[in-house]
Amino acid sequence: MPSSFESFKQFDALKIEVASPEVMKDWSYGEVTKPETINYRTFKSEKDGLFDERIFGPTKDYECYCGKYKKARFKGIICDKCGVEVTSKRVRRERMGHITLASPVAHVWYFRGIPSIISVVLGVSPRDIEGVVYFSRYLVTDFDKDKRKTALENFEKDLNKRIGEEADAGKKTALKDEKREGLDILKNVKLLSILSERQYELTASYLREFAEPMMGAEAVRRALAQVDLGKLSETLRERLEKAKGERRLWARRRLRFIESLQKASIDPTWLVLTVLPVTPPDLRPMVQLEGGRFATSDLNDLYRTVINRNNRLKQLLELGAPEIIVRNEKRMLQESVDALIDSSKARRGKVQRGKRVLRSFADLLSGKQGRFRQNLLGKRVDYSGRSVIVVGPKLKLDQVGLPREMALELFKPHVLREILMRGMASNLRSAKNYLDGRSDDVWDILEELVQGHPVLLNRAPSLHRLSVLAFYPVLVEGSAIQLHPSVCSGFNADFDGDTILTGTQWRCTCPFPSRRLRKSRDLSFQPKTSCGRQPVTRLPSPTKARSWVPTT
Repeated sequence: MPSSFESFKQFDALKIEVASPEVMKDWSYGEVTKPETINYRTFKSEKDGLFDERIFGPTKDYECYCGKYKKARFKGIICDKCGVEVTSKRVRRERMGHITLASPVAHVWYFRGIPSIISVVLGVSPRDIEGVVYFSRYLVTDFDKDKRKTALENFEKDLNKRIGEEADAGKKTALKDEKREGLDILKNVKLLSILSERQYELTASYLREFAEPMMGAEAVRRALAQVDLGKLSETLRERLEKAKGERRLWARRRLRFIESLQKASIDPTWLVLTVLPVTPPDLRPMVQLEGGRFATSDLNDLYRTVINRNNRLKQLLELGAPEIIVRNEKRMLQESVDALIDSSKARRGKVQRGKRVLRSFADLLSGKQGRFRQNLLGKRVDYSGRSVIVVGPKLKLDQVGLPREMALELFKPHVLREILMRGMASNLRSAKNYLDGRSDDVWDILEELVQGHPVLLNRAPSLHRLSVLAFYPVLVEGSAIQLHPSVCSGFNADFDGDTILTGTQWRCTCPFPSRRLRKSRDLSFQPKTSCGRQPVTRLPSPTKARSWVPTT
C-alpha cells in the first residue's frame, strides 16, 4: 500500500515520465474487478467496484462501511468486518485503484501520436504498427535464419507436388503464381517484418517453422522487449555517419528518442499497458439529482466499458474460446482503453452516450476548458487585473500604460500603508474609507508608488517565457491597458480585442523579483536562438517607417 500523500505536499519541481506497471500498482490501494458503482437501493458503493470504500476510502469522515467504527479516535483502524480503513473522506480524492488487463494494450499516445514513439523505437511505419495493434497485420517477433532453408525447401516441394497433381491449366497457373509469391515472402521475411493476413495465410505453416508472427499489442510488447537501447544507439550513430538526406534525418530522429529513453531509464515495454490505473472516485463523481436520478462523470462510463470487456476476455481465455473470437475481444479491449485515454485518437472515434460525446482523459486535460489552462493556470488572484490592450506608441519598450483604477487596485496594500504612515487615517478601516474617496492625495501616493516598481503582464496561454514579461507602469486614463506595438509578438497578441492579465509582487523575499525578470527591452531576439536570428521586438506589418538621408 502506498505511502500517504501528505509526504508529497512539499516539493521543488514536477516531472512527468512514463510509469512502469510496478509503479502503477504501488500507487494503487486495490484492484477494481467489477463495473458497478453504487447500489441504487442503499446508495452505498459496491464491493470491488469503481467506488469501493475498501480501495478508495470511506465516504463519511472517520466511519467505516458497516458503521462498526465511528469518530476520529479510531483513526487508522481497518474494520475487521467490512475491511474499510477509518480515516478522512478526503482520501477519496487521492487514493487510486488499478485494473489488471487480461491482454496487453498499447498506449494510444505512443502509437497514434505524432510522432509515433513505438514506430520510432522499432523502426516500423506508424500505419503498420496500427495494423498490428488492431489485429489486421502480423509482426514477426522471433526469427531463426538457419531454419529458413528447410522451410523454403518444404514449401517448394509441396507446391510442386500440388502443381503436378493439378490437371486444370488455369488452376495450375494460379498455383505457380502462389508458389512464386510464397517464395518471395519466405525469402524476404526477417525480424520485425510486417505481413498482411493474406500473406500470412499463404505461408503460415511454413513460416512458423523459422519465425513467429503475432498480432495485437502483445506482439508489439514482445518486439519492444527485444530492443537493446545501448546497441541500437550505437548502430544509429554508425548509420548517421554514412547516411545522407532523408535517411540521415530519420536516423538522427530515432537516435534522439532512443537516447531520451536511455537517459530517463525507461523500459520500452512500458509503452504497452498491462495495468490500467483507476483515478480517485471524487475526481469522477456521481451526484444524485431530484427524482432519484443520478449524474455521473463520463470517465465512469468509459471505465465500465473497459472492465466489462476485460472480464469477458478473461472468461473467453479460461474457456479456451476459438482464436478468432479471442482476437476480436482483444481488439475491442484495445479500443475501449483508447477511448478512455484519448477519444480523439481512438480508431472508432468518440464514444457517445445518447447524443452527447463522452469526454476522455485527454479531453479533460487539454484545451481552454481543461484542468491545466482553466483550473490551474486560469485561477483568479487578488490584486490583479485583466483588460483589453490598445496601442500605446508613445510608451517605451519597457513601459505599460496602466489604467488609474486598475493601478489603484494593484497597489492597494501599499497605498493603504502609506495613508496610515502619513497620518491621513488612524486605523485600517478609516484608511480604506479615505482610499474610496479617491482624493488627490490618494492619486499622488499612487504616482509615487508606481515609480520604479515593475508589474507583470501575462497573456494566456502561457506557452513560453515570453508570455510573462515585466514592465514599468505609466498611469493613463480610461479602462484599456496600453502596450507598445513592438512587444506584442512575444505575447502573440494584437489589437483586435485581445485581453492581458496584469499583477505585481509584494514580498521582498520573493526568489524571482520583477526587476530580475526579463523585461521587454532585453528581448530583442528569441531566447531559444543562440545566434539571435529570430527577432522578438519588431514593428507589426501595418506599421509604416520612414527615414531620411541628409544630402549636401
